[in-house]
Amino acid sequence: MDLITEIIERAKANKQRIVLPEGTEERTLKAANLVLTEEIADLILLGNPEEIKNLAKDWGLGNIHKATIIDPNNNPKQEEYAQLLYELRKKKGMTIEEARKLVLNPLYLGCLIIKSGDADGQLAGARNTTGDVLRPALQIIKTAPGITCVSGAMLMLTHAPECGDNGILVMGDVAVTPVPDANQLAQIAICTARTAKAVAGLSPRVAMLSFSTKGSAKHEVVDKVVEALKIAKEMDPELKIDGELQADAALVPRIAAGKAPGSEIAGRANVLVVPSLEVGNISYKLVERLGHATAIGPILQGIARPVNDLSRGCSVDDVYKMIAITANQAISAKGE
Repeated sequence: MDLITEIIERAKANKQRIVLPEGTEERTLKAANLVLTEEIADLILLGNPEEIKNLAKDWGLGNIHKATIIDPNNNPKQEEYAQLLYELRKKKGMTIEEARKLVLNPLYLGCLIIKSGDADGQLAGARNTTGDVLRPALQIIKTAPGITCVSGAMLMLTHAPECGDNGILVMGDVAVTPVPDANQLAQIAICTARTAKAVAGLSPRVAMLSFSTKGSAKHEVVDKVVEALKIAKEMDPELKIDGELQADAALVPRIAAGKAPGSEIAGRANVLVVPSLEVGNISYKLVERLGHATAIGPILQGIARPVNDLSRGCSVDDVYKMIAITANQAISAKGE
């Protein structure tokens, strides 16, 4: 069984309630129909019910009726959710009138549905920017305990079975925090390890990457990675993590034996934590294009309940897979 099939089967076995705020968007609706047909998750579509039903008919989507459809402009819980948002944001100056307007915004409504316990996760971004997707999530759901920064992990399915776990690797941060400080980098390591476990089913072995291995080079950016390693170990003493390691020392046992002898991570890493967003974004795209790897994500992490962001260039298959991944994250979040 391949990893994607495993992710889907885990979602089927413990069905979660996933909100899709872009309920009239074509790729989202087509993916939703597949998810409902295969009974991967219980879906909540936000949008005008008549428009959704007409679009489903036009596109031949016979199972959209299995979703719960909520009209943001005609929602029985509209005032309840407005009061919840007001209570959460009144110290920041929000008025009840402003809260009532924001509840009409599907991205805010979706997060309020999760916050109130009526759903387990959200997926959006086919029409909206990352900033628009993240803003209500951070205001309403907030970050996970002990975490202050949101980051994004990429699931890499490579053609190098000798690396990671049979070619499976998870890399972070590739999506959110441009230049993390040592504390943020430690949090990214913790969160990426959690994502590797929750989504890929891996037992995380985390490598903190750098252009230096165990003091082979001296620079302030290396010092940041060393400090981040120390903080991560304090945050989670049970986590299997080491650094600073060059990428080859993290992945190749022969090179690890020479550069980092005695390390239980070097040569065996399946989670790669990069020192900056620039490095992460460039790295995964090079591996994807030159190595013909499959890159799935970014998978947002660090939020108390999963809220994922799609690329606006996403395919139906991307949305389908990310619904299953969001469900896996929701299962894990409930168990923490």
